[in-house]
Amino acid sequence: MTPPLLGARGWFAVLVAVLVVAVLVPVSTLLVPAGSWFHLSDFSVSLIGKILCYAICALAMDLIWGYTGILSLGHGLFFALGGYSMGMYLMRQIGRDGQYRMDMPDFMVFLNWKTFPWTWASSDSFLAQTLLVVLVPALLAFVFGFFAFRSRIKGVYFSIITQALTFAAMLLFFRNETGFGGNNGFTDFKRLLGIPIATPAMRAALCALSGLVLIGFYLMARAIVHSKYGRVLQAIRDAETRVMFSGYDPVAYKLSIWTLSAAMCGVAGALYVPQVGIINPSEMSPASSIEIAVWCAVGGRATLIGPIVGAFFVNGAKSWFTVAFPDFWLFFLGALFIAVTLFMPDGIVGLLRRFKRGPR
Repeated sequence: MTPPLLGARGWFAVLVAVLVVAVLVPVSTLLVPAGSWFHLSDFSVSLIGKILCYAICALAMDLIWGYTGILSLGHGLFFALGGYSMGMYLMRQIGRDGQYRMDMPDFMVFLNWKTFPWTWASSDSFLAQTLLVVLVPALLAFVFGFFAFRSRIKGVYFSIITQALTFAAMLLFFRNETGFGGNNGFTDFKRLLGIPIATPAMRAALCALSGLVLIGFYLMARAIVHSKYGRVLQAIRDAETRVMFSGYDPVAYKLSIWTLSAAMCGVAGALYVPQVGIINPSEMSPASSIEIAVWCAVGGRATLIGPIVGAFFVNGAKSWFTVAFPDFWLFFLGALFIAVTLFMPDGIVGLLRRFKRGPR
């Protein structure tokens, strides 16, 4: 018999989370006076929205690393591809409000482009670009994973190859002739669906949407890991050879969860770009992908809620450290990762669970 997705306390927690992101955050930033302790500034709303997008990536990482045993160091690529797909639409929404007062983005006018490249064919359609947000990362992940998993590449070798893939993509997107803005990428967005993007109401709406998407993905991930499909994934993580001898095809299972994880990162990137206001090749750097793995490890792998906690903890600490002690942030991050590796192998959530159980 399949266990219920969540118990009564779990569903209550989900309801509270929905109310916080969909009601409390918008009310605090739009209706509460600026001088009040309960007012959320535009900066705070943007920061929360950004971390919610990071949490989606951490959750996607948990599905493949925590539950399937596949460590990817290239998920920043899928995140950036989703961001670029949405960024192309946002650039078209600028219209003639750019510096050159032309229908084409400023960087194309500067480079003397006369027509849009083929990659921009559907960039004026919100629906088409939204589909590409999911399809482009998923298709790349499927093609890459098909050859990698069929070749039985695993472990550290798979991690290195994924890191090489994202680094190669970063170098490609740095080139001006690719039509993606080169080193500067996309920025100076004006509107989303015809609505001004740099307004408190739009920031609150995007933050709330990011939170609701994260909650939806969490429920989906929980349904996956508690299903027969999820149990096979965990068996692959623990003993792939025995799974294969039991009559299951590990390649199909790994490829499907790998592709789904990439699509989730693409959605996170699409939500991230309008809130941050920029997307450039630096989002594809290997360091960005490593950070996603750090969030997952710090929060606690194979817990689902742990990576979300890790994303908030690490990025919240980063936001504070880079203001208060900018020279010490990297030292703190390194020390944190060492501490987690040596003393908290199950992450923050695992540590809290041990305290809850008490001494044995």
